[in-house]
Amino acid sequence: MCIKRVKIGKNVTLANDRPFVVIAGPCVIESEKHALTLAASLKKITSELKISFIFKASYDKANRSSFSSFRGPGVEEGLKILGRIREQLKVPVITDVHNEIQAHIAAEVVDFLQIPAFLSRQTDLIKACALTGKPINIKKGQFLAPEDMTNVIKKAESFGNNKLTLTERGASFGYHNLIVDFRGLEIMKKTGYPVVFDATHSVQLPGGQGICSGGNREFVFPLAKAAAAVGVAALFLEVHDNPDKALSDGANSLELKNFKQFLKHIKAIDKAVK
Repeated sequence: MCIKRVKIGKNVTLANDRPFVVIAGPCVIESEKHALTLAASLKKITSELKISFIFKASYDKANRSSFSSFRGPGVEEGLKILGRIREQLKVPVITDVHNEIQAHIAAEVVDFLQIPAFLSRQTDLIKACALTGKPINIKKGQFLAPEDMTNVIKKAESFGNNKLTLTERGASFGYHNLIVDFRGLEIMKKTGYPVVFDATHSVQLPGGQGICSGGNREFVFPLAKAAAAVGVAALFLEVHDNPDKALSDGANSLELKNFKQFLKHIKAIDKAVK
């Protein structure tokens, strides 16, 4: 098996045999000030710990449980904010795209495109992302087995893009529950592509509060430790300064005040494994 390396921006490289990278930020852009302030805090902490960092946030949460739920500032304003974070803080940025038009627009601004789990088999979206030439993070659908991702990979490769990462975010397990089968990390690593573990969405309870999703954030740390022990290229984390007041996915977000100590533990495990 050939271990593949995927470069993000100027200075970040993801690979399953390299020190782990942190992909972190709020679920959704709540305001420019909030996103910039949080991104600066995350950069400061990761810099102190000498951990490579990619900022993540969504400009539009297109699959919220309720029509009335906050979705974000939208494509135009959201990408402006992400562009400012990228330029002012000098950090790579990732965001999710939901259709072919968004793929091309977002590729002009961000370093890393993300295909949401629910859309991981959408051929036209994969094609559009692949044709931008940007690295693509493909989240494994909650309905897919890990070995099914080889078909997703072949789609992207057929359109000339092999700058791919694969993200585990849990599988559907009865109503409102997700479960992580850690065998999946090893199965996806056999493709050679960098594997990412989404530690916060894996503890989500989709639709668990009726009009919105719930979550068990107390399990983020143990699942992240388990993934680090298996060995991953990156950890994906939704982080918020006040999760209980977050406008999206607060129930499964890691609290900013715990972020540094959390990463210290993960770094020690990652170092021991690799």
